[in-house]
Amino acid sequence: MSSAGANAGVSAGAIHRLVVFGDAVGSGTLGMDAKRLMRAAMYEAFGEAYAAIGVEPGTVHQEDRGDGILGALRPDVPPAFMVGRWIDTLYESLREHNAGRRERLRMRVGMNAGLVLDDGRGLVGRAVDLACRLCDSPTAKRVMEAAPDADLLVVVSDWLYGNVVVEGGRYVEPSHYRQARVLSKETDETAWFHIPRRPAPPLPPFGEAESGRGRQAEGRGDTQTGGGPARGDGPPPPVPEQAVPEQGRGEYYDVGGDLQVFRGNTIHGGFTGIRKERPASGARASDEEESA
Repeated sequence: MSSAGANAGVSAGAIHRLVVFGDAVGSGTLGMDAKRLMRAAMYEAFGEAYAAIGVEPGTVHQEDRGDGILGALRPDVPPAFMVGRWIDTLYESLREHNAGRRERLRMRVGMNAGLVLDDGRGLVGRAVDLACRLCDSPTAKRVMEAAPDADLLVVVSDWLYGNVVVEGGRYVEPSHYRQARVLSKETDETAWFHIPRRPAPPLPPFGEAESGRGRQAEGRGDTQTGGGPARGDGPPPPVPEQAVPEQGRGEYYDVGGDLQVFRGNTIHGGFTGIRKERPASGARASDEEESA
């Protein structure tokens, strides 16, 4: 069989499944005994959550990730159960476990759905990658830092929110989710963040970058910072005239000391670069053209 035929056969084996990735917060600071107790409590909480929606032990694919669990549900499990009773039960299990404890089990959970392949070694597919990255995203970690009393944060993909969560249902709280952009490795996706029983999670303020790229969205609009489009595939935004210093109007505009937008200038001949000199007190900065 050709490689193309083999790949087609492998792809044909993938089925649409809901993927869950749960990760314990701050597990790297725990000693061996504390880690053992944390893992036992994590598996117990997940087991209770699955039992609450009628998923029997052994019928859900689970992979151990040390301080986390990766799972994929059977295609016949209604996703509304997972964003409803499953989340609610997991929250209650964590809350009960943490009551009166100094070392609490706090978890981030990423949820997504899509084509998933079990190749005999584990789960494979973009749906798996995204569920893991939603859970491990810088924004998810910041939310948990900003809500130290929260036991559980759930991050769902835009597809899952738009097709399942918004439909509501018992234990589902669609109005308590908030939208933000997730940037991690090759991932650039919209996601929805939720802390059970709270009106809204404490998302980072606009302008705080994911992976240093200065972009985040809330609601339905993106908020960007910096001098150009977030993807870097276009010119800088128009410069408002009132933002240009009077003495330099028509010549240049300096944004944050990094971006230079030139206006009304003619450069004759080739040049190798622009040298920016810091102005003396009260004087205008001068940028000199260097001829090649």
